[in-house]
Amino acid sequence: MTPGPHATNTFASGSPRIVVRGVNWLGDAVMTTPALLRLRERFPAAEITLLTPVKLGGLWTGHPALNRTLEIPMGAGVLTVAQRLRSERFDLAVVFPNSPRSALETFLAGIPRRVGGVWPWRNWMLTDRVPPDPEMVPMRKRTVSEIQSLVAPGATPIRDPQTRIPDSRSHQMHHYLRVVAALGADPRPLPPRLAVDLDAVEAVRLKHRFRPGSAWLGVNAGAEYGPAKRWPADRFAAVADAIRQEFNCGIAVFGGLGDVSLAEELAAQLQSAAPTLRVLAGKTSLRELLAALLCCRVFLTNDTGPMHVAAALGVPVVVPFGSTSSILTGPGMPGDPQHRLIQSQAPCAPCFLRTCPIDHRCLLDISVEAVRNAVRSAWAGNRT
Repeated sequence: MTPGPHATNTFASGSPRIVVRGVNWLGDAVMTTPALLRLRERFPAAEITLLTPVKLGGLWTGHPALNRTLEIPMGAGVLTVAQRLRSERFDLAVVFPNSPRSALETFLAGIPRRVGGVWPWRNWMLTDRVPPDPEMVPMRKRTVSEIQSLVAPGATPIRDPQTRIPDSRSHQMHHYLRVVAALGADPRPLPPRLAVDLDAVEAVRLKHRFRPGSAWLGVNAGAEYGPAKRWPADRFAAVADAIRQEFNCGIAVFGGLGDVSLAEELAAQLQSAAPTLRVLAGKTSLRELLAALLCCRVFLTNDTGPMHVAAALGVPVVVPFGSTSSILTGPGMPGDPQHRLIQSQAPCAPCFLRTCPIDHRCLLDISVEAVRNAVRSAWAGNRT
């Protein structure tokens, strides 16, 4: 860590006013929860406020690491956010995103101590600069020419011999833990954790007619990041129908507003499942999403934000990983045996691109049978 002029602050009162600048994506937000819990351990008497985009505000209701949240309205500029932060007179800012804007907000707010990861164009705005762990293998997008060379006929099956193979130490949650460790927090990982009250779960059961005591398979065939993450919808339907017949369960189809047409397409292939079919895509708030996921015994999903939410709620997830890495951004604690993460063995995977420049082989190589067996295993392993 590179200390700044305020790095020796010890917060003699023991109860500093801390603002944490939260991240902007749902899955990333869930991966920050271990660091938030460790920050609370480090400063048990502190007032900890999370600055979060308004779209993620519902995620944090009742979270044990936080006292309150400040929501960033859609379209709010840097100066507007900085002025709001300045009026709160925080002692310390913990900046989780790597963006220059997130550091600039806290700098312009005049917060005396500002801690965040080293990143171009912003380091001078931080008083405490946290370098990346040299043991971590960062995510790297492949170029189109690199992908084409890897899949060319006769190409060597050895992938990137000059690149280190990532392990669990490279998981994204460790970046956030490293930032709070600069303040003396315990850097060891914890399971991601979210809070949902039972009244909210019961309200969702009534709204969407989930019968108490019945078993449901959650299905999410969308992926906001891009089509390179999406296992084919007809394969989701084939797995869901097979599990429905084997376990006599209901099927709940999830998704955001952008996934409504995809969810309806999936539901059309599952009409034989009625009346035990629920299409929730575009029909739930974020808090309702959490409650609805708790109604599921297993969640079959692409690599998405809801994948992380389900895992943080203790729901087993089954995920086909193609263009992304289950090692770097997998759900829950790395290596958690209750989840089934199926990583493509295509030579070009993971490429981390939004759109596949060739033929989607990374996901097409993952068979219906492999995913069905993974769901069956997760189903049998979840007795709650």
